[in-house]
Amino acid sequence: MVYLYYRYRRRVHQAGGFDPDHAPAVTVQLPLYNEYYVVERLIEAVAALDYPRHALEIQVLDDSTDETQEVARRTVERQRQAGLDIHYIHRQNREGYKAGALEAGLRQARGEFIAIFDADFVPSPDTLRRTIPHLADPAVGMVQMRWDHINRDSSMLTRIQAILLDGHFVIEHTARNRSGRFFNFNGTAGIWRRRAIEEAGGWQHDTLTEDLDLSYRAQLAGWRFVYLPHVAAPGEVPVDINGFKSQQHRWTKGAIQTGVKLLGGIWTARIPLKVKIEATMHLSNNLAYLLMLLLSVLMWPALIVRHRYGLLDLFLWDTPLLAAATVSVGAFYICSQVEIGRGVWRALLHLPALMALGIGLSINNSKAVLEGLFGRSGEFVRTAKYRVEGQGAHWLRMKYAARRGRWIPLAELAMGLYFTAIVVEQCRLGLYLTVPFMMLFQAGYLYVGFLSLFQRSLSALLSSEAEARAA
Repeated sequence: MVYLYYRYRRRVHQAGGFDPDHAPAVTVQLPLYNEYYVVERLIEAVAALDYPRHALEIQVLDDSTDETQEVARRTVERQRQAGLDIHYIHRQNREGYKAGALEAGLRQARGEFIAIFDADFVPSPDTLRRTIPHLADPAVGMVQMRWDHINRDSSMLTRIQAILLDGHFVIEHTARNRSGRFFNFNGTAGIWRRRAIEEAGGWQHDTLTEDLDLSYRAQLAGWRFVYLPHVAAPGEVPVDINGFKSQQHRWTKGAIQTGVKLLGGIWTARIPLKVKIEATMHLSNNLAYLLMLLLSVLMWPALIVRHRYGLLDLFLWDTPLLAAATVSVGAFYICSQVEIGRGVWRALLHLPALMALGIGLSINNSKAVLEGLFGRSGEFVRTAKYRVEGQGAHWLRMKYAARRGRWIPLAELAMGLYFTAIVVEQCRLGLYLTVPFMMLFQAGYLYVGFLSLFQRSLSALLSSEAEARAA
């Protein structure tokens, strides 16, 4: 990916002209489900878009079951009275979840182009003026913007998530798109040509990643996509570990489901071999979580075997393995930070924590992989947003806290204790060179497991106190 990025990054898509008097009709869809804390900010940001009013329509697609409905209705009415073409569409059920809401809105939309923003995003006023000209080419079916992160520096967890996403949006998307391979719409901060959605079969909800599914179907149908890394769309990353794990579970399971659904058609399609290979890697790479979990379990037996070898033998084996496993990953994320101007040293300092967090997610995401391979579609569990734009943990007193199953954090803690024993045994045997590597596993599992239980318990306690005071 890093190689492809630097080879093709200057292959920039040329935008067409923009005439405000003849601007194409755009419908902005805002899918919501219980977004009490961020819904007003979202609608007001979209209402401030600098786009000709005669060509702009906004749909608030609200499946909410709580007081979000009232806030959304009130904000929509205020913007309608200000002269905006804005509609509040509420469904009585969540059939199809987000995909179902988008499909229902599409049937009523008047726009030639469909822009989509999730509840936690805050598009800048010039967003449409900078993106719509890239759809002047009738062969382009979708343009995707780069995600930026409002609350990047809220905590260590949000900083690591931001770096993980930067790798995807700075390096991965650019490399795939500009080298002529397939890439995907990310569910938000993108604009579709309506005809591309319809010709690809529309929004479907038989996977948990309807965006990834539609992206591949549209590109298989011949539509070209354009990625715009220079157009940033600010949004929030989850501030709580359980919300982050829930999001990762959904993305991991959905990608596997999409692979099961589409890989057969991809390999029989008349597309270049390089595209087929990259699509296969893209849709199946989450299988690596199973391998990571297997590796973790086998570490103690491997330690016993490795102790029988001399120091030179261990050096000759471990050095190339360590380089293959870490240098490429490090280069991927460090380059992403350099390209957005955040510097090498900051990325290097966060790299151990980034790798540890990835390891700590292996149990949570291995479960998602197995469900994607053998389970049903499952419920679309949306990630809670709290409008956290700076530092602080006041969100712990808010509702919508994620409730992940208790057995996963307990399994993560057990794996952390397992690696604690391995580190102790390494020190007893004098295998000090590999102790830092094992401590990444130890720290990753203990951090994810402990923080999951701690935040869940503290959030429940604070919520109970708030309810008691209200009563």
